[in-house]
Amino acid sequence: MGHLYVARSATLGKWASDVGLSKHIYKLGFTEEPIAGVIAAGWAGLTDWKPVKQQAADGLDEAAILDRVAGKVKSIDPTLYPRIKGTQGLFKIVPAQVENHIIVTHALAGNESDPELKLKPADFADYLIHLASR
Repeated sequence: MGHLYVARSATLGKWASDVGLSKHIYKLGFTEEPIAGVIAAGWAGLTDWKPVKQQAADGLDEAAILDRVAGKVKSIDPTLYPRIKGTQGLFKIVPAQVENHIIVTHALAGNESDPELKLKPADFADYLIHLASR
C-alpha cells in the first residue's frame, strides 16, 4: 500500500519568500516505500525536509496526482529555478485557497459557527491531500 505525503522545508520556504514566490511552498508526492526514507533523502539539494501529513492510498500514480493538483494550485516549474534542481511536486499555495476550503468544508458538515482561521502547515497539507485524493 502506498502513501500520499506532504513535506515542507523551512530553508526552501525562506528562499522562495526571498525570490518572490511565497513562503507557503510544499512538496506533494506518492510513494510505495517508507516515507521516512523518502523524505530523509531530501529534494532540491536540501536535507531539512519534514513530513507534514501523510495518508494511506492505493492504486495511485504520482504523475496523475501532480497533474490533478496542478489544475487547482500553482505548481512551481523546476526548470525556471536552478535552486530547486528539477524537483517535481512543489506547489505554491495561496492562504486564501486554504481558508476557503476550510470554510466550505465546515459549512458542508453542518456546523453553524465560524471555524478558527489561523492557518498551520497541517491545514495546507490537508488541502493538498484533499485535492490529490479526489
